[in-house]
Amino acid sequence: MRIFLLILLLLPSLAVAQNRAKVEGQFRGWLEQVVWPRAAGQGVDRGTFEAAFSGVTLNWDLPDLVPPGMAPPARQLQRQSEFGAPGKYFNRGSVDGATNVGRQMAQRHAQTLARVERATGVPGRIILAIWGRESGYGRADIPHDVFQVLGTKGFMSTRAPYFTDELIAALQIAQRGAAPRGMKSSWAGALGQPQFMPSNYLAYATDGDGDGRADIWGSDADTIASIGTYLNRHGWVPGRDWGFEVRVPASVSCGLEGPYQARTIADWAAMGVTRVGGKAFPVAELRGAGSLMMPAGRNGPAFIVTPNFYVLKDYNTSDLYALFVGHVGDRIQYRVGDFAGRWGSVGGLLRSDVASLQRALVAQGHDVGGADGLAGFKTRRSIGRWQESRGQPATCFPDAGIVAAVTR
Repeated sequence: MRIFLLILLLLPSLAVAQNRAKVEGQFRGWLEQVVWPRAAGQGVDRGTFEAAFSGVTLNWDLPDLVPPGMAPPARQLQRQSEFGAPGKYFNRGSVDGATNVGRQMAQRHAQTLARVERATGVPGRIILAIWGRESGYGRADIPHDVFQVLGTKGFMSTRAPYFTDELIAALQIAQRGAAPRGMKSSWAGALGQPQFMPSNYLAYATDGDGDGRADIWGSDADTIASIGTYLNRHGWVPGRDWGFEVRVPASVSCGLEGPYQARTIADWAAMGVTRVGGKAFPVAELRGAGSLMMPAGRNGPAFIVTPNFYVLKDYNTSDLYALFVGHVGDRIQYRVGDFAGRWGSVGGLLRSDVASLQRALVAQGHDVGGADGLAGFKTRRSIGRWQESRGQPATCFPDAGIVAAVTR
């Protein structure tokens, strides 16, 4: 009887093992039938292909996997995580760590940073802040094998076509001479110290130390030059700042947030928007375009940002990421302190709640930028406009009361 019970207990795990073995076989077939012809068409030779996938098996621990024969997870389930307070992004450890090490790196790499700034127009402090955020200036562990990650996600994930394209790009990098087992990535396939996806490596990786190759894993100079090149080619405007912390009077609606409502910085100043600390806006910036940016609505610091802020968002499509980079860059070079504005106690909603709010706003004619459960500037702006249309003070940020009022 005991042996019989033991067999019953083992049957599910044996079935799982057999199923995974079957899927592994399908994976090898997919590599040969789909990936190899595409790679060969991009100039990848057979030796490079075989070296890249030598010993590579599927990584079943990666997120968003859809094994063959299974349906993708329901979108609603993907939204059940918490929508956090913006202020948490600027926790003391992250800000101080990126700042303090960044100042050391500014001294260590002063000549390289100056050279790259001359070539690209991108300030060294901004390059340093991105480097610090992405990989802790090369100190963060980047543990994954990119061919296992992209192979797995290209074969069976919710965004399989995207990751398959990136897998082909990774093979092209190996064909250029990178050692496949040395191409370490994040769990999403982002490579090296600047965390470039392989297609971005092909487009923007730059030789910064003059050895004839772009090594974003082991070369600090190549990492610095590559980040500068990326921002330059995404439209960084030399001579302009990223933005300024400001005070926004009650007479200026938070519903004016976003790049589509930009006006000259002189116009914002004429409306009563002032820099914190009594500073004037630089004269050279007054005629340039600026946009209102309030990542927590009326519950946190406010900013007038320039087009360069949105270049930083091209690196990582997050307002908070771009703000972190600009702020840490300023702390590195100008030794500024914390924001003058304080982050309010907001957040804590489920993403599904925010998504319900977004869908309700869309039904009423608002453009929220997509019902993804994240309150980007279009959602914040729409909340403010909804509040104002009902004679309420605009806060431009989701909370439980607003969700209940809009969705009822």
